[in-house]
Amino acid sequence: MGVLTVGEPLKWEDSLDKLEYVRRHGVLQFINHYKKYKDISKDVLFYGDEIEYGLFRMDHDDRKPYLCLRAAEVRALLEEREVEEKFGAAEAGKCTWHPEYGSWMVESTPADPYSGFTADLRRVETNMRARRARLLAALNDDEIAPTIVVFPLLGVGNSADDKQKTYKKCGPIAASDMVPDIVINPHPRFGALTKNIRQRRGSKVKIEMPMYQDEKTREKKIEMDAMAFGMGCCCLQVTFQCRDLAESRHIYDQLVVIAPIMLALTAATPIMAGKLSDLDVRWKAIEMSVDDRTPAERGEQGKDDRDMKKFAGKGQQRLRTSRYSGVNSYICPHKQRCDLHCAARHYNDVNIELDEQTLNILKKAGVDDLLAQHVAHLFVRDPLVIFNGMIESINDEEHTDHFENIQSTNWNSVRWKPPPSPNPHDIGWRVELRTMEVQLTDFENAAYTVFAVLLLRVLLSFDLNTYMPMSKVHENMEKAHDRNAATKDKYFWWRSHLAYPKSAVECHAAKKGETCRVHENYERLERMSILEILTGKQPYYPGLVPIILAYLTHIGCDPETERIVRGYLDLIVKRASGELMTAATWMRNFVESHADYQKDSIVQSSIAYDLLMACHEIGVGRIYVPELLGVEPIAPIVKENAYNIQLRRLLWENNDSKNDDDDDKLNTLQSILDRYAERARLLERKNIIIAHLITKRAEIADLENELHAIDLELEPTNVSRPPSNMNNGSPALNGGGFNDSTNSFASLHSANTYDGLPPSLATLGGSSSIRHSNSGADLKTLLAITNSYRSGLSSSGNSMSAAPPRNRATHSA
Repeated sequence: MGVLTVGEPLKWEDSLDKLEYVRRHGVLQFINHYKKYKDISKDVLFYGDEIEYGLFRMDHDDRKPYLCLRAAEVRALLEEREVEEKFGAAEAGKCTWHPEYGSWMVESTPADPYSGFTADLRRVETNMRARRARLLAALNDDEIAPTIVVFPLLGVGNSADDKQKTYKKCGPIAASDMVPDIVINPHPRFGALTKNIRQRRGSKVKIEMPMYQDEKTREKKIEMDAMAFGMGCCCLQVTFQCRDLAESRHIYDQLVVIAPIMLALTAATPIMAGKLSDLDVRWKAIEMSVDDRTPAERGEQGKDDRDMKKFAGKGQQRLRTSRYSGVNSYICPHKQRCDLHCAARHYNDVNIELDEQTLNILKKAGVDDLLAQHVAHLFVRDPLVIFNGMIESINDEEHTDHFENIQSTNWNSVRWKPPPSPNPHDIGWRVELRTMEVQLTDFENAAYTVFAVLLLRVLLSFDLNTYMPMSKVHENMEKAHDRNAATKDKYFWWRSHLAYPKSAVECHAAKKGETCRVHENYERLERMSILEILTGKQPYYPGLVPIILAYLTHIGCDPETERIVRGYLDLIVKRASGELMTAATWMRNFVESHADYQKDSIVQSSIAYDLLMACHEIGVGRIYVPELLGVEPIAPIVKENAYNIQLRRLLWENNDSKNDDDDDKLNTLQSILDRYAERARLLERKNIIIAHLITKRAEIADLENELHAIDLELEPTNVSRPPSNMNNGSPALNGGGFNDSTNSFASLHSANTYDGLPPSLATLGGSSSIRHSNSGADLKTLLAITNSYRSGLSSSGNSMSAAPPRNRATHSA
C-alpha cells in the first residue's frame, strides 16, 4: 500500500503550505532518477506476487465472525520467526510480511523474486502454501485467515468486537457511522491518509454499490462511508522486472489491455457490508473509498467556501476519475523492430487531465511526450501525507520521496515503477498488474500468477500486439464488474488479430482468389467472450492459451512443469467456459442456498460465519469443492509444517539423580513410541483388510460370472451382462468404500511425483532468447504452431489436458 515512512505526518491544514513544494520537487526527483537509470539493462526476468490476507476471530459458540485486530502483533511474530529461519526449505523459500491498511490485514511476498527459469513456475504455489501455513501457525485457535477479498460483515453491528470491548464509531479519523477508527492500521501513514482524503474532499467518502435484487430485497444500493470498505479489500498483485526502460513501457501498455480481463476472471467480491452486491468485483468500491476530489473536481454543482488556492489545480480542475482508477493513457512510443504495432498515440483516444507546469518541465528536460503526459497526469493530484522534517531536507539528486508520494497514491490498474531509490539491490524498471482479486486457494492464486507471467513472455517472444483504443479498455473495465462477466458471450472488446499477416493469402480465412474481408482492417476489434479470447476464434484468431502452450514446447519446457502449467490453464479456461465457477459465483450461491437466507439480499452473521469457515477449509484443503476447483482436491496445509525443522540433538540431563524433568522427557518419549507403534499396527491391519477385500471381490466376480452363465441357460434371450461391481449398496465394495481403500493402499507405495525432479534448464525467453525477426510472428506462423494444441480445447469440455494434475502442491506444507 505504498511507501511506509517512519515519522510524524503533518495535519492537513499544516501541510497546505508544503503541497506545491512537494509537487515541484517530485517532478525534479523523477527527472534526475529517469536520467540516472534510463539506460540500464537487465536481461534476466524476475517477478513476484503479493497476497493480502484478512484475519478473523470466530465465535464458534454463537456462530459469529469478527475482525481480528491483531495484525501488527501477528506480523511481528512472523517477521521474528523468519529471522530465526536460517535455512528455509529450498522448494518454498523464505517469506516477507508487510502491513496493510486494515488492522486485521497482513500482506505477504516471497523473500526473493522468482527467476526466468521454468522450474520457478513450480515454486510459486509452493511458496504461497508456505506463507499460508506460517500465517496459520501465528494465529490463535479461534482465528482464521482465509484468502477472501473482503470481510462480509464489515460495517455491520460490532464487527470489530474483540470480546472485551465494543469500539465506538464516528471517530476523529474516518468519521464513519459504520466502522470505528480502530480498524485502521496503527502506522501513522494510514490514519493520515484516511483523514486527509476526507478533509481534502470536504466530506466523508461516499461509496454506493448496486444491491442484488432478490424476491424480498427492499433497498437498491449498498451504502458505505469509509476508506476501510475499499482499502480493506484483499487482492493478488504481480510485479515484473523488465529488461530495460523501453520494454517496461511496452509491457505496461499490454497489461493495460489485459487488466480488465484478469479482473473479470478472478471475480471474488459478491458481498459488501453484509449485503449481496449486484457486482462481482471490488474495484468500484475502492475507487470511491479514496476519492479525494473536491465537489468542483467531481463536476458537482454546489457551493464550497473553502480556500483551495493551494490545492493542485486550485481544487477547481475537472478530474474525471478518482485517484484509484483504470489507466488513462498508453506510454510506449515505439516497439523495437516492429513499428507497425507502435502507435500508442493513435490509441490514446481519451482526453486526460494534465498539470501543464509539470508537462513543460518534463519536456524541457528531454522526456518524450508520451511519458511526460503520463507523469503530468499523476501530478494533477496533491500529496496526501507529508511527514514533518522530511520536506526540504530531502536531496533531489539522491532520493525520490516526493515523487513516490504522488506516484504511490495514484492507484491504477497497472503501475509503471522506476527503480527504487536508494537502489542497493540494483533493481530495474518494473511493471505491476493490480486488478486481480485474491482467490480462495493457493492453487488458484498461483494459476493466475503463472498465467500472467507466461502471457507476457508470449507477447514479447512473438511480438504480438494487443493495443486497442483506450476508450475500449475503459468499456471493458466497466463490463468486468458485472455479475458472471467471465462467462458472458461477446462481451469484451478484443483484437481480431494479434499478429500482422504478410499478405491476405497467408490468412486461413481467405477464400481462393478473394481478398480476406477480415484482414482488410488489421486494426479490427470485435466483441468476444473471455473463452474466445483465451482459446481462439477460428480461423483467424488462435487464442492466448494455445500460443502459451506452443511457446512452452518451443522453449523446451520440462514435462513436470508443463503438466502443472496445463493444470493452471485448465482451471482458467474452465472458469471462462462456466464449467467451473468463479469465487464470486460460488459465494453468491452459498449465501442463496443457506438455510438462514431470507431472499432479502442480507447476509446474516450465521451465514457469514459458515461462509468464512468454508472459505478457510477450502483454502487449507480440508474440504473439496469440485464446482469451484475441478476434479482434483487441494493437498492439505497444516501449520505444523510451516517451517523447516532442524535435525537437532535432544539434550538430556547427565547426572546421577533423576528429577521431574527427566521423568517428563521419558514419559514424552514413551508416549511418542506408543503412538507410532499403534499407528504401525493399524496400518498392518489396514493392509490385511485390503488384501481380503481384493480376494473377496475376485470371488464375487467369479460368482457373478457363474450366475450370468446360469441365467443364459435359463433365459438366453432376455439376459444382459450385469455390472461388474454389483454390490447391492454394500459400503465395503462401493466407490466410497472399497475403491477408497485400494487407492489408500496404492498411495502407501507411490512416490510423490513432484519430489526429486531436476530443475529445468529451459528459460522463459522473450527478452532476447527466442524473439522473432523484424516483423515478429506473422499470422500464418502463429496459426501453424497453435493448431496442434487446439484439439485438446474441445475434446473434453475445453480441458487443456486429458488428465489433470495428480496432486496440486509439491508439499503438504
